[in-house]
Amino acid sequence: MTLVEQLTPVLYDELRRVAHLQLRRERPDHTLGTTALVHEAYLKLADQTRASFADRAHFLATAAVAMRRVLVDHARTRSREKRGGERVPVTFDEELALAGDSCDGLLELDDALDRLAAIAPRLARVVECRFFGGLSDEETADALGTTARTVRRDWVKARGWLYQTLRP
Repeated sequence: MTLVEQLTPVLYDELRRVAHLQLRRERPDHTLGTTALVHEAYLKLADQTRASFADRAHFLATAAVAMRRVLVDHARTRSREKRGGERVPVTFDEELALAGDSCDGLLELDDALDRLAAIAPRLARVVECRFFGGLSDEETADALGTTARTVRRDWVKARGWLYQTLRP
């Protein structure tokens, strides 16, 4: 039995008090409760293989730091979700396989490619060759009568333009 496993039941009420104090500083509608915070902190502490504590206060201080880390991780996750963290990122890459149920995305891409072709026809052709045709840099360069280096630069520019245009 590890030291954390031995100390946690003995100091459980103290850990709940520390968690309660930590949560009082958080927003009122926080989704973590006192018990959940104690348990999450325990999991972080239990991961430490060589944990040693000088005394009760040292253990509680270490537990408070673990609770703070749990709260920070929780806040980062919440912030990421608010910024669309659950959305699946779209990459314009050779390996991208078009799903049968993503016709709306395909229509948006087609519309964006038409707009790109109006301002930079070669960039649109590079996307057609690379993305839809699955051609390599060299094959695309041969098809467009340019160099592979130019195709690589155009590919970067086109992906950037499409990303800016298609992002939500």
